[in-house]
Amino acid sequence: MTTDQSAQASRKRHEEAAAWVLKNRDMNQSAHESRAFEEWLDRGQENRTAYEAAERLMGEARTVILNDPALRNFKVKPRPRVAKTLAVAILGAALAGGAFVYSDGPMRLLANARSGTGEMPTIKLADGTTIQLNAFSAISYRFTAETRTVTLLRGQAFFQVAKDTNRPFVVEANGGLTTALGTAFDVRLDPSSTEVTVTEHAVSVTPHTHADPAVRVNEGQQAVYDRDGRVKDVRQADTHTALAWRRGQLVVDNALLADVVTEIGRHFAGRIIISNSDLAGRRVSGTFTVTDTDAALALLRESLGLSVIRMGPLIVLRG
Repeated sequence: MTTDQSAQASRKRHEEAAAWVLKNRDMNQSAHESRAFEEWLDRGQENRTAYEAAERLMGEARTVILNDPALRNFKVKPRPRVAKTLAVAILGAALAGGAFVYSDGPMRLLANARSGTGEMPTIKLADGTTIQLNAFSAISYRFTAETRTVTLLRGQAFFQVAKDTNRPFVVEANGGLTTALGTAFDVRLDPSSTEVTVTEHAVSVTPHTHADPAVRVNEGQQAVYDRDGRVKDVRQADTHTALAWRRGQLVVDNALLADVVTEIGRHFAGRIIISNSDLAGRRVSGTFTVTDTDAALALLRESLGLSVIRMGPLIVLRG
């Protein structure tokens, strides 16, 4: 099973566990549903573990609600089916997120170095190159007599490359190859594209397949390439803004709330959920101290008028 397939199976299992927790609180549950639940549990220990985690999380959420007057007195009458679906989605996402944060099993097997939630370590390689990882990022690397290759598996990293004229330094990421030309640069993975920002000298960027000629990216420029490694754009970059993460900050101008929350989530040991797609698509500008979750969420609350609801390791943003 691949890493993606394993993650999908885990998420499906946690969503099923969340659904069963809610069903089992129904006093009118049928005998057929009770038998189906027992059969689901008997399929494996992973199902039992996921259900126990869902029970614990539901208990934490109930405690938070009962002790918070604003939540305890909050009145809402959505359609029952919609409410139940939303509850399963939120609880399932919280479980999947928590399991991924705390175990991170697949990445442990793939990575030579990785950072956890809120960590931004600097790593020194055998050739003298230094790499700083953003929070929740991971790399693997392999050095031979001919090449030095680093694969960015997740997140973002800043590279200060040691000179070695006999061995090129290459960063593999998401279908593209970035070759250092005696340089310092940043590589950031996004779901559909990769950004390469150069702060010193230059790099060349080419698809992994070498289907297109290499594109030179000079100091002060940023290249964006798609999942095939094809360069879509080379533009002037504000390197101070692009590398704000190294100072624990996020500087954005008219960015999607969903993207901002993703960055804040790198430094939060839990899961932050946006309640609906309309809210996720709202735009926000500002400078956020992402290493301080409470401060970052307070700024969002003030600028967008959000409600921030905490339930154990889960934070829900409502508009």
